[in-house]
Amino acid sequence: MDFTTGGRLTVRITAADVGKRVSVRRWSEPGAPGGRFTDAVGVLTSWDGGVLCLTRRNGEIVRIPESALAAGKVVPAAPARRRGPAASAAELSRVAARAWPPAVSEPLGGWTLRASGGFTRRANSVLPLGDPGVPLDEALRRVVRWYAGRGLPAYVQVTTGAGDGQEELAAALAGRGWIREVSAEVRIAALAPVAEAGAAAGPVRLARSLDAAWLRRYRRFADDAPEVRRVLCGGPSVWFAAVPADGQPDAAATAAIGRCVVDGRWAGFSAVETAPEHRRRGLASAVMAALAARALEEGASAAYLQVETENGPARTFYDRLGFAVHHTYHHWRAPDDGGN
Repeated sequence: MDFTTGGRLTVRITAADVGKRVSVRRWSEPGAPGGRFTDAVGVLTSWDGGVLCLTRRNGEIVRIPESALAAGKVVPAAPARRRGPAASAAELSRVAARAWPPAVSEPLGGWTLRASGGFTRRANSVLPLGDPGVPLDEALRRVVRWYAGRGLPAYVQVTTGAGDGQEELAAALAGRGWIREVSAEVRIAALAPVAEAGAAAGPVRLARSLDAAWLRRYRRFADDAPEVRRVLCGGPSVWFAAVPADGQPDAAATAAIGRCVVDGRWAGFSAVETAPEHRRRGLASAVMAALAARALEEGASAAYLQVETENGPARTFYDRLGFAVHHTYHHWRAPDDGGN
């Protein structure tokens, strides 16, 4: 990484470069003998009070005192990803939102406030795909009030690591005391190879509706509230997959389940789970393959899914199926005082 001009380190960024992607080199211990350099690349999201803030691709916010800055320059936007279908973060966010629709929603300018009785953060968070139409502090106050009126904490879902990411919003929330709780990768892949990956692993039942055995295997909710079914059954073209447990009647118990929503060229996968006693038998691959094959029949060609960054086994599984990380999103929770 070249920061030099004529053999000297140079700082070629200023506060006017806020909003641009930059690369910086900083002293780990300014003024200390034998200090070392460390490098950082990200979007310059603020430069105030003698401190620079960079937001990395993974959503991490790096604060750098001006006194520690040894070199810096503006760099091109992150290169286009070479694996998977071409797509923007905004397109994927909209498609994913249609596939996981909230029980209640309300617009705030270009933001959408979503609530579903607390069932999943995705269905109980703000999707900020535009300008809220009011200053940010006022928008956040309205958000906090809206969720408080429903007995829910206020969350904002923020994208980073894409050409159209929301690093500046992430930094603004951090600066106002909001707390980043959960991060997830959005992964994409060509659909046809997914349909071939586990086609021979076992019998899979596909249905348009939920049954009790599917819900028992899902186990992501405290009770079968109406909001749960509203979210799970919502979307343009929804399919549920299940593998019957050995020795059980068809609808009595399931060894593995999955869900897929077809929306134009996209097939979105979620709720892929296998009972612990049935793991390592290829059942999750079989579920994915069966759902992918059905999505291909409906004209889809691309696949996406969301997986939490801390879920190592699931990430390894999706690696094997060819899913590559497109971007990351994060759920930021309002501080207890609502940021007021």
